[in-house]
Amino acid sequence: MLVLMKSPTGARRRLHAWLRWSGRALLAVGLVLLGYVALVLLQAQRYDSATRQYVNRFWSGSQSRPSPQPEMPPPEATLTEGAILGHLEIPRLGLSAAVLQGTDSRTLRLGIGHIPGTAIPGSPGNSAIAGHRDTFFRALKNIHNGDEIELQTAGASTRYLVDWARVVAPGDISVLDPTRDSVLTLVTCYPFYFIGAAPKRFVVRAHVI
Repeated sequence: MLVLMKSPTGARRRLHAWLRWSGRALLAVGLVLLGYVALVLLQAQRYDSATRQYVNRFWSGSQSRPSPQPEMPPPEATLTEGAILGHLEIPRLGLSAAVLQGTDSRTLRLGIGHIPGTAIPGSPGNSAIAGHRDTFFRALKNIHNGDEIELQTAGASTRYLVDWARVVAPGDISVLDPTRDSVLTLVTCYPFYFIGAAPKRFVVRAHVI
């Protein structure tokens, strides 16, 4: 049985052409985004490696003595944005990142950043560190009380135990207040899978072992 088909109208042809063009455009955008992500990951790995080398310069040979000679952290006024301060790991979560000075966009693309005005990592007080929820601090969604955090700087190798994790409003900066005890405060945006500017903050507090 012969079936006669009507030829596509001009509108249909335009729709088909637009769909083909859209598909190609989306593919191109996807490739660009993948390339950008790959570049960011390579840069982050380079900084992570550089941080380990930085720390190891001060700690090489420490196995032959009870503890390495401690050094006082540099004053914050002498630090430049993006300066390497140390290296942070949460072994159970597989989290490993360079700790850099500051929280501008480039710094947080390469590592996690010390929040200015809080104690310098490795020194007494409340040392606060921020990171992006979709890169270095994504693993914090699985943090548990009692998890161990390792922070190495030129001046000290410090272990912390997580006390609590909570969600706060962006304007709640009390978590950054100075403390008499040496504590570590990790801050990232929340919810973790929120698209766009996240409305809240996820905060982790840990004390020195």
